[in-house]
Amino acid sequence: MELILRQDVDNLGFKDDVVNVKNGYGRNYLIPQGYAHLATPSAKKVLAETLKQRAYKEQKHIDEAKKQAEKLNNVEIKLTAKAGAGDKLFGSITNGDLAEAFAKEGIQIEKKFISIAGGNIKRLGQYEATLRFHREVVTTYNFDVVSEA
Repeated sequence: MELILRQDVDNLGFKDDVVNVKNGYGRNYLIPQGYAHLATPSAKKVLAETLKQRAYKEQKHIDEAKKQAEKLNNVEIKLTAKAGAGDKLFGSITNGDLAEAFAKEGIQIEKKFISIAGGNIKRLGQYEATLRFHREVVTTYNFDVVSEA
């Protein structure tokens, strides 16, 4: 079944992508939830026209996202957390904590666009996160988790 996505769907595609999915997934989940609609020939023509009109605005957004990504080169983040014996943390560091640290530095990025390898961090050390500023602007960022004491 060929569908046009109305919004971003994790592990499937971004808004206005034409995707092929199994019939049941499209008919029972994507279409009723409002995540997609059928990709008829007329809908594809309308989509092509809107994408042409949106190309200029999209380039502007990409340029802004690249500027934000370049700001990361000058920023060094060290997240502090309480740690016990053996470098184990009391609690964990998540993508939300990293988003707050970026906000303090003046870089606005939503926590859902931050992906830390392995999910939560439970030990001290250096880690890498993948940041998505735009669908075409994805960068990796290295940061440290250090003890409060």
